[in-house]
Amino acid sequence: MDFTTVSDLDLELMPRRKRGRLVNSLSGFKSANLLGSISDSGVYNLSIVSSVVHLGSDPALLGLVFRPPVPKDRGSHSYWNIRETGCFTLNHVPSSMTKMAHQASARYEEAISEFDVLGLTPILRCGFEAPAVEECPVRIGLERVEEWEIPQNRCRFVVAQIRWAEFQTSAWANDGYLDIEAMDVVALSSLDGYHRTEKIHRLGYAKPSMFPPEEMLEFKSGWSDS
Repeated sequence: MDFTTVSDLDLELMPRRKRGRLVNSLSGFKSANLLGSISDSGVYNLSIVSSVVHLGSDPALLGLVFRPPVPKDRGSHSYWNIRETGCFTLNHVPSSMTKMAHQASARYEEAISEFDVLGLTPILRCGFEAPAVEECPVRIGLERVEEWEIPQNRCRFVVAQIRWAEFQTSAWANDGYLDIEAMDVVALSSLDGYHRTEKIHRLGYAKPSMFPPEEMLEFKSGWSDS
């Protein structure tokens, strides 16, 4: 099996788009989410993001990275909407919507709603201003609680707390596990690779005294926490 070794100097000398595709591939599969927000003038916005990470469950926090923002009249609409309103939604993309979701990365003018362009349905939940996407099987409402600028590249890391979530009831196991694959949502690789996933198994809590760990093939069976 042949391997290619790429140094930091090789990365620095690569054409910008080739470097971006490679580095975005190295972190592996990521969730594909449509980010819903609202401008201070009331325009609903959608963008696709793949940088969402789990930051803890108590309180329930997610984080995501934004590119270095430009003035709002030139772009970065999702970022500035979140700064202005403090809230946004994340909506998992099903396989039937990959082309529509990808199109949300196009640089539409601020006054144009991607909901209208893509023919998607905005819905409001729990008193939130920011719209969720009715066609998505998992929807999460979040409130911005913290933000840092990454000194090396001026990207912004935003921390947000989950204020509400809704998902297909049939995918929720009694032990709390949410069967994402059962809802046919996709994963992203690099900037433009969309994938379906294939289940292998769930594995029990790892203990030094037990190997291999207990295996569960039926993902919704659930573990006993007693």
